[in-house]
Amino acid sequence: MTTLKVHDLDSAPEASKPLIEKSQKAYGMIPGLHGVLAGAPSILDGYQKLHELFTKTSFNEDELTVVWQTINVEHACHYCVPAHTGIAKSMNVDDDIIEALRNETPLADEKLEALRTLTLKIVRNRGHVSQQELEAFYAVGYGEQQVLEIILGLSQKVISNYTNHIANTPIDAPFQKFAWEKQA
Repeated sequence: MTTLKVHDLDSAPEASKPLIEKSQKAYGMIPGLHGVLAGAPSILDGYQKLHELFTKTSFNEDELTVVWQTINVEHACHYCVPAHTGIAKSMNVDDDIIEALRNETPLADEKLEALRTLTLKIVRNRGHVSQQELEAFYAVGYGEQQVLEIILGLSQKVISNYTNHIANTPIDAPFQKFAWEKQA
């Protein structure tokens, strides 16, 4: 098992301290992931910026959750799946959506399922998707903008998921009740 240091305001590098304070102000705590990322100020800054940019895309709360959780589950991120379960609940995402994403079962809503499917294809095929796969995505009402926005969300999730794998980041107390393991 690998681990990386989870920083707080006292141990964080000087350049990370304002970023850690920003996280604490936004979340009422310093999320463990942010504490780990604080070890390299540029990655914490980049992560925060990507998060902010992704939340300003054309996606609504359900769609943001679909992209985040699809990637988290595919990457088997022990930290992000519980965290985004709690975040989804705070955004009033329907429990049926949350559970389907956590359990890797199809979503009842055709448009959300198309979003989940394309997100998975992008992740699994490292961005290689066919025109037919794009056309299926467009057929439910999405466009090129949303394809690019999925890539933005994936960029954010690569930082968090890979960091959590290496750091073995402990799940934050508010999210421990949503603990999760990838099904075989």
